[in-house]
Amino acid sequence: MNLYVTFPTSGVSTWIFIPPLVAFAVSFLASMGGVSGAFLLLPFQISFLHFLSPSVSATNFVYNIVAIPSGVYRYMRERRMVWPLTWIIIAGTLPGVLLGYFIRVRFLPNPRSFRLFVGFVLLYVGVRLVREIYPRRKSNIVGLPAGSAEPTAVQSHHFSLKRVEYEFCQERYSFETARMLLLSFVVGTVGGIYGIGGGSIISPFCVTFFGLPVYTVAGAALLGTFLTSIAGVAFYSIIPVRSGISTSPDWALGILFGLGGLVGMYCGARAQKFFPQALIKAVMGIMMLFLASTYILEYFRG
Repeated sequence: MNLYVTFPTSGVSTWIFIPPLVAFAVSFLASMGGVSGAFLLLPFQISFLHFLSPSVSATNFVYNIVAIPSGVYRYMRERRMVWPLTWIIIAGTLPGVLLGYFIRVRFLPNPRSFRLFVGFVLLYVGVRLVREIYPRRKSNIVGLPAGSAEPTAVQSHHFSLKRVEYEFCQERYSFETARMLLLSFVVGTVGGIYGIGGGSIISPFCVTFFGLPVYTVAGAALLGTFLTSIAGVAFYSIIPVRSGISTSPDWALGILFGLGGLVGMYCGARAQKFFPQALIKAVMGIMMLFLASTYILEYFRG
């Protein structure tokens, strides 16, 4: 049996066990921080697999579709889903993903320009992670307020077109519906261009600007990423673009990534309590800053 294969849709040639192994490692680490890991898989596909067409964004969406359900199921079982936040994220990111698709195929089909865009996205997320290594309020490694040892269910108290309020660990949290919707649209646009669905970017905003606990944001962000990834795959597969540009996902490659991510996300969630949160954020942040600086410098060097 030949284990070195070429995927006909993308033209990528690699050992068949490389995609799931890489996805397992990435999602194992990323899931501890409450994200899917898609933002790290895309640079791997660009730099190591030389997958440069717009199809790489769609393939990244396929990874999300396969990998995320195990993490979402865990949050739902523990009743840590803030459903009003989830629906707002979905409502904002869905049209954003559509806009991001058109920006990607119309203005960023060139691999060099796309690498620059990826570099700035990674730079932003990397800086946010490094800055959050030392949180303002002490919490344990899974994001619970100090003194909480067991997962606590989210209690929704108020949801309207103006404001959402809920209670978690005997503390009340709230945010303006319109502001969160606008943020979700912007994040969805960036996620549609990149191929990550937006969850990896929206979580730091929710924590930093809205003061929401990461313990309650992760589930909503992941479910939003999952559903917008389905829409992203549909946009990239169905909507016609200029001739000569491939946008449909490489399903075989995406599913291989997704299977590794599915197992990695489950294992990462189980192992999270054994790793300090600061260490997880530091490793991920350093990796992203290194990739960001590489892509940005490559662009300006010509």
